[in-house]
Amino acid sequence: MCQACSINVQSAEAFAGKLLGYLNGGAVGLMISVGHRTGLFDVLAAGGPATSHELAERADLNERYVREWLGAMVTGEIVDYDPEIGRYLLPESHAAFLTRSSSPNNLGVAFQFLPVLASVEDGIVDCFRNGGGVPYSSYPRFHTVMAEMSDQTVVSGLVEAILPLVNGMNAKLESGASLLDVGCGRGHAIISLAERFPKSSFTGYDLSEEAISHAKQTAAEKGLKNIKFEMRDLSAFAEPAKYDFVTGFDVVHDQKDPAGLLAGVHTSLKPGGVFLAQDIYGSSFVEQNIGGPLAPFIYTVSCMHCMTVSLAQGGAGLGAAWGKELALEMFETAGFESIDVNTLLHDVMNYFYVCRKSAN
Repeated sequence: MCQACSINVQSAEAFAGKLLGYLNGGAVGLMISVGHRTGLFDVLAAGGPATSHELAERADLNERYVREWLGAMVTGEIVDYDPEIGRYLLPESHAAFLTRSSSPNNLGVAFQFLPVLASVEDGIVDCFRNGGGVPYSSYPRFHTVMAEMSDQTVVSGLVEAILPLVNGMNAKLESGASLLDVGCGRGHAIISLAERFPKSSFTGYDLSEEAISHAKQTAAEKGLKNIKFEMRDLSAFAEPAKYDFVTGFDVVHDQKDPAGLLAGVHTSLKPGGVFLAQDIYGSSFVEQNIGGPLAPFIYTVSCMHCMTVSLAQGGAGLGAAWGKELALEMFETAGFESIDVNTLLHDVMNYFYVCRKSAN
């Protein structure tokens, strides 16, 4: 019997419909990124209904491009259109997730990952055939987007929601403590802490020269004297019993040597010190991630960035989808005495692990 004759027509049509949905969704996603970067969502929300010419003038953009973007937004059911008056409107319920004023709920920030990842597709396809990886240097906007994401998922809730996961952490930073942030990127998180806790000292390490340079410049512009940044390979570092706290925000899974990083973190903490790690929500077992709201996105980001940048260094290629089960195993192997796993309402994409070093 031919294969076509054995196909369940209803199932096939449903699958074809799903594929078309993915195709349209990906296209709309790219246009959402454009809308965020150009400020079109912000301008449309703030100014009310507008024609394409009015919106282009408000946003100081080319009308022809704005009109085509609006076509994608209307047919993608993001923006409403009234053909009788020729005006476009961003509903308040949509603006609540697409404008800068809606941060930390602005999902437009996350859509920027789609073009960033797509820009390295040729390199990724080559890796499928020949192995290896795509290096950090191939992602010119990655740290820009990550810094914006960090502002929403980390900085916005750092003092009020994240640090309180560690009993007494805010109080200790108030009185004076030492904190290291591994994989600090552009340093937005610990720069905010250095401003908030002037009696404490903060250190940030990252492999990216561009990110560290940007972090140093920002700290200097703010006149902060209690913070320093250094470009470092974290696969082999240890500063015995130097820090009260170590933080790592979506960092462990990207590393060349994640186990080496965790061992270094444990060694560098003082007795009784705490490692506060934010990392990707999900299971180490793919079957348990089926139906997860962000599972396909996480595996895609992993393949197109997290895993490959590690492999480019000859590393483990752990990837973003390493999962809670493996994370707990690796934290325990690194020597942490106890590990608590937390979730927070403002960040649906990550777990927050509180890993304590023995006081003895």
